[in-house]
Amino acid sequence: MHDSASPRKGRTGRPRSAEADHAILRATRAALVDLGWGRLTMSDVAARAGVAKTTLYRRWANKNELVVDAVAVLFDELELPDRGSLRADIEGVVLQFGALLARPETKTALMAVVAESTTDEALRERIRSAIVDRQKRLVLLGRARAQDRGELPPDTPGEDGARAAARNMDLIFDVIAGAVVHRTLVSGEPVDAEWGRDFAALFLGGLAGLGDPGEGPGTAVPGPGGHT
Repeated sequence: MHDSASPRKGRTGRPRSAEADHAILRATRAALVDLGWGRLTMSDVAARAGVAKTTLYRRWANKNELVVDAVAVLFDELELPDRGSLRADIEGVVLQFGALLARPETKTALMAVVAESTTDEALRERIRSAIVDRQKRLVLLGRARAQDRGELPPDTPGEDGARAAARNMDLIFDVIAGAVVHRTLVSGEPVDAEWGRDFAALFLGGLAGLGDPGEGPGTAVPGPGGHT
């Protein structure tokens, strides 16, 4: 798991305690569930974590930074185990993501920071760098693994190929993350095994992919032209 609570640049003094960091981030998520964004204060978090408020400010400049890092460490729990095919890998990560978003601490914290970021560009940028950009590692790994298996063609060499690969990576992430977030946080529906299978079929095969419900979860269906 990544350590998202990285030391702030330019700070000196005693080394940071990983145990204290984890306690602070846990306390932040718990306080969000109990109090909501508007009532949450750094003092609340310090009291719950059993640390001095100055300890928080040595690590995080404000509540926004603290809450984003508290959310980011949860998303770092996501993994992409090799399940034997691109379709099965997608199903696996979708189910993990859905289960993560179903947790009250994740749901409350994510919805709070996203809502607040609509009027705070700095917070939106921190969400992008600490959560979104970091989790694109799963797309990179999934594409590389599928290419190694021969399920997807290799990237086109050169700068044009690199740009196309980057655009595809962003689109893949947006489609998967957007679908799961909407399903869990907007529609309030579960991301279960059946939904995961249908989503993977639609994602890899388009609308035609939903026409054969008998295909097993291990069947790989690369997208048109390999752009998945």
